[in-house]
Amino acid sequence: MNPLIEKIRADFPILQQTIHGKPLAYFDNAATTQKPQSVIDTITRFYTEENSNVHRGVHRMSQAATQAYELARQKMADFLNASSSAEIIFTRGTTESINLVAYCYGEAFVNEGDEILISALEHHSDIVPWQQLCIRKKATLKVIPIFDNGELDLDAYKKLLSAKTRIVAVNHISNALGTINPIKEMIQLAHEMNIPVLIDGAQGLSHGPVDVQDLDCDFYTFSAHKMYGPMGIGGLYGKREWLEKMPPYQFGGEMISKVTFEKTTFNELPYKFEAGTPNVADAIGLGAAIDYLGQVGWETIRTQEADLLAYGTQQISAIKNVKIIGTATQKASIISFVMNNIHFFDAGTIIDQFGIAVRTGNHCTQPLMERLGIIGTIRASFAFYNTRNEIDRLVDAIGKVNELFE
Repeated sequence: MNPLIEKIRADFPILQQTIHGKPLAYFDNAATTQKPQSVIDTITRFYTEENSNVHRGVHRMSQAATQAYELARQKMADFLNASSSAEIIFTRGTTESINLVAYCYGEAFVNEGDEILISALEHHSDIVPWQQLCIRKKATLKVIPIFDNGELDLDAYKKLLSAKTRIVAVNHISNALGTINPIKEMIQLAHEMNIPVLIDGAQGLSHGPVDVQDLDCDFYTFSAHKMYGPMGIGGLYGKREWLEKMPPYQFGGEMISKVTFEKTTFNELPYKFEAGTPNVADAIGLGAAIDYLGQVGWETIRTQEADLLAYGTQQISAIKNVKIIGTATQKASIISFVMNNIHFFDAGTIIDQFGIAVRTGNHCTQPLMERLGIIGTIRASFAFYNTRNEIDRLVDAIGKVNELFE
């Protein structure tokens, strides 16, 4: 094993365990990534030394908690190269962030007869909120088609953009197939017609740097647990010009400026969209995850994941009775595959007996599975702490599945 990867693996306590008597090989990173000890320690330290509510206290602990919380926001702004930390709204994650935009932007800017444009690659979280908005507003949901290899049809996309399009919502990377979408080009095409674009970045931030100013996206959503941070925290990057125009959709403490029984005025950004006591500890944990990614470095991450994707694709595609689903030219380190006449649940259950964690099912992309003519796949998603040896073990386990069903 590469000594650097061995050292990195030591940072993740959960990877040291055994499952069914075998060393854990964790290939479910697209669902959630594991957490380094530094993130775990940061959260523990907050609850043991600094636990206090933020923003409204003058005592030392409240001020310390507020400082740490807002530092995490600034780290996230720097990580995305946002122009200001006020453009970072903390939420529970990508799903809540998309819902926030679908409701707040939708209420202000979408009317009867308008169109919302999404793609056939979308996760349910980037389908249902827009679908429900269209129902409320009597708008129409349009879908960018894909080719059989899992790539978006850009010519069709160009034709779908129209004077009726109010927003485009598309994922950065497909969670089901690993397709990396040409989002910068898509944003430019939409902006030529003054159409804003939301990027579902749930899978984007763990694989490489994202510069929202360079992309020029209007919204970018993210989840900490997909990028080696804690669950239950994530957020929304939004251009100030849009966030200022959008009404809030949750009301209560923190998001207000002044309240009387007759009238309420709302707080400034970003607090206007952050009603109630925030998830302080996990926001700080997200900041620690950003620090850790900086220590590892994008060059190490991308080199290791590219090697795992190439090696895994070569090894898995050579197994009899296996077909890889999703062969886009630009892919993240995700391999989805099916086995002829073997249900993915059966295969995944057997693979688990070898200490190997893969995801099985439709991956919250039922319309995509229908388009591909299947009901689900087995998905192995690799992180930089995975190894070729673990892939070899997966290949052996798939071979055992074949043997059992022969």
